[in-house]
Amino acid sequence: MNRAKRTRRFLPVAIVMLVATFLQPAIVQAAGVYPASTWAQKTPDQLGVNSAYLNAFSNKVGGSGVVIKDGYLIYSWGSPSSNHNWASASKPVISTMLFAAINEGRVASVDSFIRDKGWALQGNDVNITYRQLADMTSGYGLPEGPGEAYAYSDYAIQLYVDTMDKVFGTTSHLYTAGNKRLRDPLQFQDGQLFESSKGRVTASPRDFARLGLMWMNKGYWQNKQLLPASFFDTYMKADVPDALPRTSGGGNDYLGVGSYGGGWDQDAYMHGIYGFNWWFNTNRDSPLLTWPSAPADTFLANGRDGKDCMAIIPSLNLVVAAYNNDTSGWGTTVPHTNCSMNQSLGLLTQAVPEPASLVLLAIGGLALLRRRGTNPA
Repeated sequence: MNRAKRTRRFLPVAIVMLVATFLQPAIVQAAGVYPASTWAQKTPDQLGVNSAYLNAFSNKVGGSGVVIKDGYLIYSWGSPSSNHNWASASKPVISTMLFAAINEGRVASVDSFIRDKGWALQGNDVNITYRQLADMTSGYGLPEGPGEAYAYSDYAIQLYVDTMDKVFGTTSHLYTAGNKRLRDPLQFQDGQLFESSKGRVTASPRDFARLGLMWMNKGYWQNKQLLPASFFDTYMKADVPDALPRTSGGGNDYLGVGSYGGGWDQDAYMHGIYGFNWWFNTNRDSPLLTWPSAPADTFLANGRDGKDCMAIIPSLNLVVAAYNNDTSGWGTTVPHTNCSMNQSLGLLTQAVPEPASLVLLAIGGLALLRRRGTNPA
Protein backbone atom coordinates (compact mmCIF):
# COMPACT_ATOMS: atom_id res chain seq x y z
CA MET A 1 0.00 0.00 0.00
CA ASN A 2 1.50 3.34 -1.00
CA ARG A 3 1.85 6.28 1.35
CA ALA A 4 -1.05 8.28 -0.13
CA LYS A 5 -3.43 5.35 0.19
CA ARG A 6 -2.37 4.70 3.79
CA THR A 7 -2.96 8.36 4.59
CA ARG A 8 -6.47 8.26 3.09
CA ARG A 9 -7.31 5.15 5.09
CA PHE A 10 -6.20 6.40 8.49
CA LEU A 11 -7.18 10.04 8.18
CA PRO A 12 -10.83 9.46 9.23
CA VAL A 13 -9.63 7.67 12.37
CA ALA A 14 -7.29 10.55 13.16
CA ILE A 15 -10.11 13.05 12.71
CA VAL A 16 -12.38 11.06 15.02
CA MET A 17 -9.73 10.77 17.71
CA LEU A 18 -8.81 14.44 17.53
CA VAL A 19 -12.38 15.72 17.63
CA ALA A 20 -13.36 13.26 20.36
CA THR A 21 -10.48 14.45 22.52
CA PHE A 22 -11.82 18.00 22.50
CA LEU A 23 -15.54 17.25 22.61
CA GLN A 24 -15.75 14.41 25.10
CA PRO A 25 -15.93 16.54 28.29
CA ALA A 26 -18.84 18.50 26.82
CA ILE A 27 -20.55 15.28 25.76
CA VAL A 28 -20.26 13.86 29.26
CA GLN A 29 -21.65 16.95 30.96
CA ALA A 30 -24.41 17.33 28.40
CA ALA A 31 -25.89 13.98 29.49
CA GLY A 32 -27.64 16.01 32.21
CA VAL A 33 -28.80 13.03 34.34
CA TYR A 34 -28.11 13.33 38.06
CA PRO A 35 -29.70 11.65 41.07
CA ALA A 36 -32.05 13.61 43.29
CA SER A 37 -32.92 11.90 46.58
CA THR A 38 -32.51 8.57 44.78
CA TRP A 39 -30.70 7.40 41.66
CA ALA A 40 -32.62 7.10 38.42
CA GLN A 41 -32.18 3.54 37.21
CA LYS A 42 -31.90 1.75 33.90
CA THR A 43 -30.87 -1.76 33.03
CA PRO A 44 -27.52 -2.44 31.37
CA ASP A 45 -29.38 -3.62 28.24
CA GLN A 46 -31.18 -0.28 27.94
CA LEU A 47 -27.81 1.45 27.60
CA GLY A 48 -26.20 -1.25 25.50
CA VAL A 49 -23.94 -2.42 28.31
CA ASN A 50 -22.90 -6.07 28.39
CA SER A 51 -24.13 -7.59 31.67
CA ALA A 52 -21.83 -10.60 31.33
CA TYR A 53 -18.77 -8.40 31.79
CA LEU A 54 -20.38 -6.60 34.74
CA ASN A 55 -21.11 -9.98 36.31
CA ALA A 56 -17.50 -11.01 35.78
CA PHE A 57 -16.32 -7.74 37.31
CA SER A 58 -18.54 -7.96 40.40
CA ASN A 59 -17.52 -11.60 40.91
CA LYS A 60 -13.86 -10.58 40.78
CA VAL A 61 -14.20 -7.59 43.07
CA GLY A 62 -16.74 -9.10 45.48
CA GLY A 63 -18.02 -7.07 48.42
CA SER A 64 -20.52 -4.37 47.49
CA GLY A 65 -20.71 -1.81 44.74
CA VAL A 66 -22.56 0.15 42.09
CA VAL A 67 -22.08 0.93 38.40
CA ILE A 68 -23.23 4.35 37.16
CA LYS A 69 -23.56 4.89 33.41
CA ASP A 70 -24.75 8.14 31.83
CA GLY A 71 -25.93 9.24 35.28
CA TYR A 72 -28.10 6.13 35.81
CA LEU A 73 -27.55 3.39 38.35
CA ILE A 74 -27.48 0.35 36.04
CA TYR A 75 -25.97 -2.37 38.22
CA SER A 76 -25.34 -3.11 41.89
CA TRP A 77 -24.36 -6.02 44.10
CA GLY A 78 -23.84 -6.80 47.77
CA SER A 79 -25.06 -4.02 50.08
CA PRO A 80 -24.85 -0.81 48.03
CA SER A 81 -26.73 1.17 50.72
CA SER A 82 -24.44 0.19 53.63
CA ASN A 83 -21.99 2.80 54.87
CA HIS A 84 -18.34 1.83 54.72
CA ASN A 85 -15.04 3.47 55.62
CA TRP A 86 -13.25 4.09 52.30
CA ALA A 87 -9.79 4.47 53.86
CA SER A 88 -7.32 6.03 51.39
CA ALA A 89 -9.98 6.28 48.67
CA SER A 90 -11.23 9.16 50.85
CA LYS A 91 -8.16 11.27 50.17
CA PRO A 92 -9.27 12.95 46.92
CA VAL A 93 -12.27 14.27 48.85
CA ILE A 94 -9.85 16.20 51.08
CA SER A 95 -8.44 17.86 47.97
CA THR A 96 -11.98 18.61 46.80
CA MET A 97 -12.46 20.42 50.09
CA LEU A 98 -9.29 22.38 49.32
CA PHE A 99 -10.88 23.47 46.03
CA ALA A 100 -13.95 24.58 47.98
CA ALA A 101 -11.75 26.57 50.38
CA ILE A 102 -9.99 28.33 47.50
CA ASN A 103 -13.34 29.05 45.85
CA GLU A 104 -14.54 30.66 49.10
CA GLY A 105 -11.40 32.76 49.47
CA ARG A 106 -10.22 30.89 52.56
CA VAL A 107 -6.99 29.78 50.85
CA ALA A 108 -5.25 31.83 48.17
CA SER A 109 -4.04 28.92 46.03
CA VAL A 110 -2.90 25.31 46.13
CA ASP A 111 0.65 26.64 46.46
CA SER A 112 -0.06 28.66 49.60
CA PHE A 113 1.92 27.75 52.70
CA ILE A 114 0.12 26.03 55.58
CA ARG A 115 2.27 27.79 58.19
CA ASP A 116 -0.31 30.54 58.75
CA LYS A 117 -2.71 28.02 60.32
CA GLY A 118 -0.98 28.00 63.70
CA TRP A 119 1.33 25.01 63.21
CA ALA A 120 4.68 25.02 65.05
CA LEU A 121 6.47 23.75 61.94
CA GLN A 122 10.17 23.00 62.22
CA GLY A 123 13.08 23.46 59.83
CA ASN A 124 12.20 23.28 56.13
CA ASP A 125 8.65 22.20 56.99
CA VAL A 126 7.77 25.89 57.30
CA ASN A 127 7.61 25.85 53.48
CA ILE A 128 5.03 23.03 53.17
CA THR A 129 2.22 23.92 50.75
CA TYR A 130 -1.27 22.52 50.27
CA ARG A 131 -0.24 21.07 46.91
CA GLN A 132 2.61 19.14 48.53
CA LEU A 133 0.27 17.64 51.13
CA ALA A 134 -2.09 16.60 48.33
CA ASP A 135 0.76 15.16 46.23
CA MET A 136 2.55 13.27 49.05
CA THR A 137 5.64 15.44 48.60
CA SER A 138 5.43 17.62 51.74
CA GLY A 139 8.25 15.87 53.59
CA TYR A 140 6.47 16.47 56.90
CA GLY A 141 8.57 14.88 59.67
CA LEU A 142 10.91 13.25 57.14
CA PRO A 143 14.61 13.86 56.32
CA GLU A 144 13.84 15.56 53.01
CA GLY A 145 12.50 19.08 52.65
CA PRO A 146 9.19 19.95 50.97
CA GLY A 147 9.11 18.90 47.33
CA GLU A 148 12.38 16.96 47.53
CA ALA A 149 10.99 13.42 47.76
CA TYR A 150 7.81 11.36 47.45
CA ALA A 151 6.47 9.62 50.55
CA TYR A 152 2.99 8.11 50.73
CA SER A 153 2.60 9.24 54.33
CA ASP A 154 -0.60 9.01 56.34
CA TYR A 155 0.91 11.34 58.93
CA ALA A 156 1.14 14.03 56.27
CA ILE A 157 -2.44 13.27 55.23
CA GLN A 158 -3.65 13.70 58.80
CA LEU A 159 -1.83 17.04 58.83
CA TYR A 160 -3.72 17.85 55.60
CA VAL A 161 -7.09 17.02 57.21
CA ASP A 162 -6.32 18.98 60.37
CA THR A 163 -5.08 21.96 58.34
CA MET A 164 -8.29 21.97 56.31
CA ASP A 165 -10.24 21.88 59.57
CA LYS A 166 -8.41 25.05 60.62
CA VAL A 167 -9.16 26.58 57.22
CA PHE A 168 -12.89 26.08 57.72
CA GLY A 169 -12.82 27.01 61.40
CA THR A 170 -13.98 23.58 62.55
CA THR A 171 -12.59 20.83 64.78
CA SER A 172 -14.58 17.84 63.51
CA HIS A 173 -12.09 16.49 60.95
CA LEU A 174 -14.13 17.99 58.08
CA TYR A 175 -17.37 16.32 59.21
CA THR A 176 -19.24 19.61 59.50
CA ALA A 177 -17.55 21.42 56.62
CA GLY A 178 -17.88 18.43 54.29
CA ASN A 179 -21.54 17.87 54.99
CA LYS A 180 -22.35 21.48 54.18
CA ARG A 181 -20.34 21.66 50.96
CA LEU A 182 -20.61 18.16 49.51
CA ARG A 183 -22.93 15.75 51.30
CA ASP A 184 -25.97 18.03 51.42
CA PRO A 185 -25.74 19.48 47.87
CA LEU A 186 -25.21 15.97 46.46
CA GLN A 187 -28.20 14.67 48.50
CA PHE A 188 -26.54 11.63 50.03
CA GLN A 189 -29.11 8.93 50.69
CA ASP A 190 -27.45 6.91 53.41
CA GLY A 191 -25.80 9.26 55.88
CA GLN A 192 -22.64 11.24 56.43
CA LEU A 193 -19.62 12.00 54.31
CA PHE A 194 -16.61 12.41 56.61
CA GLU A 195 -16.46 10.56 59.91
CA SER A 196 -15.20 12.71 62.77
CA SER A 197 -12.38 10.60 64.22
CA LYS A 198 -9.84 11.04 61.39
CA GLY A 199 -11.65 12.63 58.48
CA ARG A 200 -12.07 9.56 56.30
CA VAL A 201 -15.14 9.09 54.14
CA THR A 202 -17.78 6.79 55.58
CA ALA A 203 -20.44 6.39 52.92
CA SER A 204 -22.36 3.82 50.95
CA PRO A 205 -21.19 2.89 47.45
CA ARG A 206 -24.22 4.60 45.93
CA ASP A 207 -23.44 7.81 47.84
CA PHE A 208 -19.70 7.73 47.19
CA ALA A 209 -20.51 7.35 43.49
CA ARG A 210 -22.26 10.74 43.64
CA LEU A 211 -18.88 12.29 44.34
CA GLY A 212 -17.43 10.39 41.39
CA LEU A 213 -20.14 11.72 39.09
CA MET A 214 -19.48 15.26 40.32
CA TRP A 215 -15.72 14.82 39.72
CA MET A 216 -16.34 13.42 36.24
CA ASN A 217 -18.48 16.44 35.43
CA LYS A 218 -15.88 18.84 36.80
CA GLY A 219 -17.85 20.23 39.72
CA TYR A 220 -21.18 20.41 37.89
CA TRP A 221 -24.31 19.04 39.58
CA GLN A 222 -28.01 19.42 38.91
CA ASN A 223 -27.79 22.55 36.76
CA LYS A 224 -25.33 24.18 39.16
CA GLN A 225 -21.55 24.55 39.12
CA LEU A 226 -20.74 23.59 42.73
CA LEU A 227 -17.02 24.16 42.17
CA PRO A 228 -15.33 25.89 39.23
CA ALA A 229 -14.46 23.51 36.42
CA SER A 230 -11.06 25.18 36.24
CA PHE A 231 -9.96 23.40 39.42
CA PHE A 232 -10.58 20.02 37.81
CA ASP A 233 -9.11 21.04 34.47
CA THR A 234 -5.94 22.20 36.21
CA TYR A 235 -5.44 19.75 39.06
CA MET A 236 -7.28 16.51 38.22
CA LYS A 237 -4.23 15.02 36.51
CA ALA A 238 -0.92 13.41 37.41
CA ASP A 239 1.14 16.07 39.19
CA VAL A 240 4.14 14.35 40.81
CA PRO A 241 7.34 14.18 38.72
CA ASP A 242 8.05 10.60 37.76
CA ALA A 243 11.76 11.02 38.53
CA LEU A 244 11.23 12.40 42.03
CA PRO A 245 13.11 10.15 44.48
CA ARG A 246 11.34 8.20 47.16
CA THR A 247 12.00 9.28 50.75
CA SER A 248 14.96 7.74 52.54
CA GLY A 249 12.63 6.92 55.41
CA GLY A 250 12.27 7.66 59.08
CA GLY A 251 9.56 9.94 60.38
CA ASN A 252 8.91 12.18 63.36
CA ASP A 253 5.36 13.29 64.12
CA TYR A 254 6.57 16.26 66.16
CA LEU A 255 3.19 18.01 65.80
CA GLY A 256 1.38 15.01 67.27
CA VAL A 257 -1.28 14.90 64.55
CA GLY A 258 -1.26 11.10 64.43
CA SER A 259 -1.81 8.87 61.42
CA TYR A 260 -4.70 8.79 58.98
CA GLY A 261 -4.39 5.02 59.14
CA GLY A 262 -1.02 3.91 57.75
CA GLY A 263 2.68 4.63 58.03
CA TRP A 264 5.25 7.15 56.82
CA ASP A 265 6.24 5.55 53.51
CA GLN A 266 3.74 2.95 52.34
CA ASP A 267 3.60 3.03 48.59
CA ALA A 268 6.03 2.00 45.89
CA TYR A 269 3.71 2.96 43.01
CA MET A 270 5.14 5.10 40.26
CA HIS A 271 5.09 8.68 41.46
CA GLY A 272 4.22 10.03 38.03
CA ILE A 273 0.63 8.75 38.14
CA TYR A 274 -0.34 10.54 41.37
CA GLY A 275 -1.82 13.98 41.84
CA PHE A 276 -4.12 15.66 44.39
CA ASN A 277 -4.73 12.20 45.89
CA TRP A 278 -6.02 10.59 42.68
CA TRP A 279 -4.27 7.86 40.65
CA PHE A 280 -4.23 8.31 36.87
CA ASN A 281 -3.91 6.09 33.82
CA THR A 282 -1.71 8.69 32.13
CA ASN A 283 1.74 9.29 33.58
CA ARG A 284 2.89 12.87 34.00
CA ASP A 285 6.20 12.18 32.25
CA SER A 286 5.71 8.96 30.26
CA PRO A 287 3.54 7.96 27.28
CA LEU A 288 2.87 4.51 28.76
CA LEU A 289 -0.56 3.84 30.26
CA THR A 290 -0.72 2.59 33.83
CA TRP A 291 -3.60 0.23 32.95
CA PRO A 292 -3.33 -0.59 29.24
CA SER A 293 -6.77 -2.25 29.10
CA ALA A 294 -8.58 0.93 30.19
CA PRO A 295 -9.16 4.23 28.36
CA ALA A 296 -6.42 6.79 28.83
CA ASP A 297 -8.67 9.15 30.81
CA THR A 298 -9.35 6.61 33.58
CA PHE A 299 -8.56 7.75 37.12
CA LEU A 300 -9.09 6.23 40.56
CA ALA A 301 -9.72 6.96 44.20
CA ASN A 302 -7.95 3.95 45.67
CA GLY A 303 -7.70 2.60 49.20
CA ARG A 304 -6.12 -0.36 50.98
CA ASP A 305 -4.38 -1.61 47.82
CA GLY A 306 -7.58 -2.21 45.90
CA LYS A 307 -10.07 -3.13 48.62
CA ASP A 308 -11.75 0.28 48.43
CA CYS A 309 -11.89 1.89 45.02
CA MET A 310 -13.83 4.21 42.78
CA ALA A 311 -13.01 4.28 39.07
CA ILE A 312 -14.06 7.20 36.89
CA ILE A 313 -13.86 6.85 33.09
CA PRO A 314 -15.15 10.08 31.49
CA SER A 315 -14.89 8.83 27.90
CA LEU A 316 -17.32 6.03 28.78
CA ASN A 317 -19.44 8.23 31.08
CA LEU A 318 -18.84 5.59 33.74
CA VAL A 319 -18.42 5.70 37.53
CA VAL A 320 -17.92 2.52 39.56
CA ALA A 321 -17.62 2.46 43.36
CA ALA A 322 -16.97 -0.86 45.11
CA TYR A 323 -15.29 -2.18 48.25
CA ASN A 324 -14.44 -5.53 49.78
CA ASN A 325 -13.58 -5.83 53.47
CA ASP A 326 -11.81 -9.16 53.09
CA THR A 327 -9.71 -9.16 49.93
CA SER A 328 -8.12 -6.74 47.51
CA GLY A 329 -10.84 -7.37 44.95
CA TRP A 330 -9.90 -4.61 42.52
CA GLY A 331 -6.28 -5.67 42.85
CA THR A 332 -2.98 -3.90 43.22
CA THR A 333 -1.24 -2.06 40.40
CA VAL A 334 1.96 -2.98 38.64
CA PRO A 335 2.05 -0.25 35.97
CA HIS A 336 2.11 -1.19 32.26
CA THR A 337 1.25 -4.86 32.88
CA ASN A 338 -1.83 -7.04 32.98
CA CYS A 339 -1.94 -6.69 36.76
CA SER A 340 -5.07 -7.41 38.75
CA MET A 341 -6.20 -3.77 38.66
CA ASN A 342 -5.75 -3.72 34.88
CA GLN A 343 -7.90 -6.86 34.62
CA SER A 344 -10.64 -5.24 36.70
CA LEU A 345 -10.66 -2.07 34.62
CA GLY A 346 -10.50 -4.14 31.44
CA LEU A 347 -13.73 -5.93 32.35
CA LEU A 348 -15.47 -2.59 32.86
CA THR A 349 -14.13 -1.26 29.59
CA GLN A 350 -15.28 -4.31 27.65
CA ALA A 351 -18.74 -4.03 29.17
CA VAL A 352 -19.40 -0.58 27.76
CA PRO A 353 -19.87 0.06 24.02
CA GLU A 354 -18.01 2.81 22.24
CA PRO A 355 -19.77 6.12 22.95
CA ALA A 356 -22.37 6.98 20.34
CA SER A 357 -20.64 10.31 19.91
CA LEU A 358 -17.58 8.58 18.49
CA VAL A 359 -19.71 6.65 16.02
CA LEU A 360 -21.36 9.86 14.87
CA LEU A 361 -18.00 11.55 14.57
CA ALA A 362 -16.70 8.67 12.49
CA ILE A 363 -19.69 8.88 10.15
CA GLY A 364 -19.27 12.64 9.94
CA GLY A 365 -15.57 12.30 9.20
CA LEU A 366 -16.20 9.84 6.40
CA ALA A 367 -18.93 12.02 4.92
CA LEU A 368 -16.66 15.06 5.03
CA LEU A 369 -13.88 13.26 3.23
CA ARG A 370 -16.22 11.94 0.57
CA ARG A 371 -17.63 15.42 -0.04
CA ARG A 372 -14.06 16.54 -0.59
CA GLY A 373 -13.53 13.75 -3.08
CA THR A 374 -11.25 11.62 -0.89
CA ASN A 375 -11.81 7.87 -0.97
CA PRO A 376 -11.02 6.48 2.50
CA ALA A 377 -10.70 2.97 1.11
